[in-house]
Amino acid sequence: MFVDTHTHLYDENLLADPNQVQRAIDAGVIRMFMPNCDNGTINGMLELADKWPENCLPMMGLHPCYVKEHYKDELALVAEWLAKRKFFAVGEIGLDYYWDMSFKEQQKEAFSTQIDMALQYHLPIVIHSRESTPDCIEIVRSKQNGNLKGIFHCFSGTIEEAMQIIELGFYLGIGGVVTYKKSTLPDIVKEVGLNHIVLETDAPYLAPVPYRGKRNESAYIPVIAQKVAEILNCRVEEVAKITTSNAENIFPF
Repeated sequence: MFVDTHTHLYDENLLADPNQVQRAIDAGVIRMFMPNCDNGTINGMLELADKWPENCLPMMGLHPCYVKEHYKDELALVAEWLAKRKFFAVGEIGLDYYWDMSFKEQQKEAFSTQIDMALQYHLPIVIHSRESTPDCIEIVRSKQNGNLKGIFHCFSGTIEEAMQIIELGFYLGIGGVVTYKKSTLPDIVKEVGLNHIVLETDAPYLAPVPYRGKRNESAYIPVIAQKVAEILNCRVEEVAKITTSNAENIFPF
């Protein structure tokens, strides 16, 4: 039994394939957590959540790449949705300094505001931290009151940053990048061990080897798990058991 803690099932490249969810379930991936991006992704995400209520589990949040001129309206919509139905996390939230730095301060404000929403609703957070991990850690640390938990999605930082994240009570999201030849993630995984990681695909992006360069999907979680098992010299069943337990420690059921 596996959990995909981060998959954009509602992406048009995945929605075009009506069998994607069943294929993942057949591969043993029984839960798939869907991060929201902005107002344009809510309907597609919730349609999947309503069709597969035991398997496709929605989050609510404003992705940092979508923090633009009207971000306050977007944040108001996030707050409105959190008040009226069940979500499993506030996400995908955080900071992205790779694509555009012109809304850097607004990204920080949106991140901080959404952490407060998570604390209000006793929900975990799922963090996007592209080229911004130190600032994300600093903001999380400033908000950590003992009740904040979650995942640094698609972790790509240093071992020092990984240890800071773990000290804050958070988990590292490990996906297809761990299978790439030049990736430093195997060293990170070896250092931190199974107790501090969860598995994810970030589908349709970042497909693992041997599917690299193709569309990713949740059914590939066992491929990622197999690579983690090889790194740690353990059985893939142990990877499945512990990472699933970790996911259950994070998300409310």
